[in-house]
Amino acid sequence: MRRLFRQPITWMVLSEVVVVSSLVAVAWHVFASAGVSDVVAPLVLPATSSPVDTAVPLPSAGVLLPPSPSSPRLLPGLNVDPFFWRARLAALNLAEAQVEALEWRIVHSAMDTVHRYVESVVSPAIERAEGWPR
Repeated sequence: MRRLFRQPITWMVLSEVVVVSSLVAVAWHVFASAGVSDVVAPLVLPATSSPVDTAVPLPSAGVLLPPSPSSPRLLPGLNVDPFFWRARLAALNLAEAQVEALEWRIVHSAMDTVHRYVESVVSPAIERAEGWPR
């Protein structure tokens, strides 16, 4: 057991585990706090009733109402429209199918080239070297 802890690979693996687990903890903390935004909080007017002069109406365009608690918070820039994602995923699947077809053409042409090389160069050279009659 002492030999195990004297080897540098053990310490490298342990340090890598510590680094990765700390990165996961930081990522989890950032992801969990993404719903709370300190930037939006000053822009939202409080929903308390205060004595306001009723003779001067507030402009409706400049007042931000607080979001209803039943609506889920969305991350900024996240599009949740299913038609948007369906179109993007269809384009992605089409591109992936084209790449796969190209890969198969490359692999099969390489296999054919190797097969022709073995049949035309390697096999005759081996037959000549071993003195096989034709």
